[in-house]
Amino acid sequence: MAVLNELVDLELPSGIGKEVVVVDDRSTDRTAEVVEQFIAEHGQGLVYLVRQEVNRGKGAAIHQGLNTATGTWVVMQDADLELDARDIVPMLGLVLGGKADVVYGNRFHKGLPYSGFPFGSYMANIFLTWLSNRFTGLSLGDMEVCYKLMSLEVARSLALYEQRFGFEPEVTAALARRKELRWSQVPVSYRARSAAEGKKIGWKDGVHAIWCILKYR
Repeated sequence: MAVLNELVDLELPSGIGKEVVVVDDRSTDRTAEVVEQFIAEHGQGLVYLVRQEVNRGKGAAIHQGLNTATGTWVVMQDADLELDARDIVPMLGLVLGGKADVVYGNRFHKGLPYSGFPFGSYMANIFLTWLSNRFTGLSLGDMEVCYKLMSLEVARSLALYEQRFGFEPEVTAALARRKELRWSQVPVSYRARSAAEGKKIGWKDGVHAIWCILKYR
């Protein structure tokens, strides 16, 4: 599991500890087996495995991860290496430096993230971010991005219900209602998987995202 090694080897600022919570949402790609082997070889204490009883979706997995985590700050990480874990470091630097309470990544800071990125997917993300901003009053460049960093205390204080990809607009709206929070964004690199490689999000998830933006506004 390449992403596990990438997170474990990630160099954080001096004095900052690290904890990796892996939520196995009943994956068929040997996720649990690989993580169990890693823990057996390196010992418990850095990596923790949580197994869902049934496949419930991304939002449900994040809820479980938040319930399990014990650190001060938390950032979501997909297991497919579409994002570069090294981009977490400047995000963390903003909160450690007292400049922000919530930091979002932005895959589209230069437009299309790479040559060949599906233009339809790009426009869908831009539209959903624009619509979300209209209702939240934020000025985000990428509402749907996985990399969302905040304190564990704040994350746990939010009343979140979405079990699948509706988590993204829901958590954004919930955070936007906390007027005391300071926001920032950091450019992040991105290389998307194809449907053939296991990308699960589809047009129905986009329609549901619109519904969630309207529902949680």
